[in-house]
Amino acid sequence: MTAPVQSEQNFIGIDLSGPSIRANVIDASGKMLEALDAPKEQQRIVEQVAHITNTFQVRNQRISAIGIAIPGLVNRQIDRVVVSRDLPDTVREDLHSELSKATGLRVEIENDANAGAYGEYRLGAGQGSRNMFYMTIGQGIGGAIIIDGKLWTGASGFAGEVGHITIDTEGLECTCGNFGCLETVASGPNIVRRAKDRLYRDNTSSLSRLAMNRDFTADDMAREARNGDDFSLMMIERTAKYIGTGVATIINLLNVERVVLGGGVMDAGELILNPIIAEVKRRAFQPCFEATQIVAATLGSTAIPLGAALLARDAATD
Repeated sequence: MTAPVQSEQNFIGIDLSGPSIRANVIDASGKMLEALDAPKEQQRIVEQVAHITNTFQVRNQRISAIGIAIPGLVNRQIDRVVVSRDLPDTVREDLHSELSKATGLRVEIENDANAGAYGEYRLGAGQGSRNMFYMTIGQGIGGAIIIDGKLWTGASGFAGEVGHITIDTEGLECTCGNFGCLETVASGPNIVRRAKDRLYRDNTSSLSRLAMNRDFTADDMAREARNGDDFSLMMIERTAKYIGTGVATIINLLNVERVVLGGGVMDAGELILNPIIAEVKRRAFQPCFEATQIVAATLGSTAIPLGAALLARDAATD
């Protein structure tokens, strides 16, 4: 394999939000030089990150800093992971200092949605905007705010948690303790839950191809919708109404010029994007709607590690 072209400074971005660790190296211009995936070992994350860093360094990369995207609430002011459902307490207790010691490099930790937003803003669907809201819709629902070209994370680093705005005051209890959050109806697992409830209640829905597979996923629903399955299409469109309601609230509040929608649920493409836009138009304050572009993310699964690397680069050069 040809060795990557060297630059004066390179930066690692690592995504800890999925079942595998996704990592990349970028140069100072933001160009990705190399990427790798490795199965995540929950109790050995520090060792894994150190090993990945060493792997890149052995390949003659001039690494200056590392950005780590965390699935959970991150307070960058004190470099602490405050809440994370995906990381064991023993791992997140003092993750930042442990990673710094293990790698010998400057480490920046950030919420995964914020990292994904920064990746899309710099290299993806957010390019050309100054004020942007990013929503990622997958296993959960996260969000991030970019104001005047910079992440705005609020007083404690937790701004943008759009998955926990209330959509249905009579709805189900959410993992956060509230009831009727957007995440309880529009995250991947909850789209599947709603579909299964409907299949069991409605005999006509059983004609759907989804009824033949009890273990179907949101990805299966998107595929069947694209293949013309009426039930799957209906569920996608109903999900779009919930998401559109949330987006309308965001643009009324922030008056951003662009909303970027990412995550696995958006793999349904225009089948979900178009009804989201229609619902936003129906619910939003019209001057805010007319000033906002609502678009699908373009970087896919690379957004988070790229964004983490870019955050490390920009923090190191501030």
